[in-house]
Amino acid sequence: MNARVLIVDDHPGFREQARRLLELEAFIVVGDTATAEGGVQLASILTPDLILLDVMLPDAVGFDVVPLLREQGAVVIVLISSHDRSDYGCRIELCGADGFIPKDELSGESLRQFVA
Repeated sequence: MNARVLIVDDHPGFREQARRLLELEAFIVVGDTATAEGGVQLASILTPDLILLDVMLPDAVGFDVVPLLREQGAVVIVLISSHDRSDYGCRIELCGADGFIPKDELSGESLRQFVA
């Protein structure tokens, strides 16, 4: 089964690059948006298997968005950032996200560990 992915990131270039990379790796990108509000709305409409959620969005911090997405169902939420995991301390685990991937390490292989 090919996992259905929603990308939530405020950089259009990154969203496009991530879409192309994931589609080449047999993921199905069902949507993308630049804001937390858009991410919560699209998640309820598109019901993805996995959400790539940027930590720093223009209207919210990804850590605060994870619980809102969790209320919508059993979806895998992976935080992404241009910063290193160590920059966030224990906030990644405490917010309820399933994982974290630095943007420069995003790959189909790095995502498959969350949807196997």
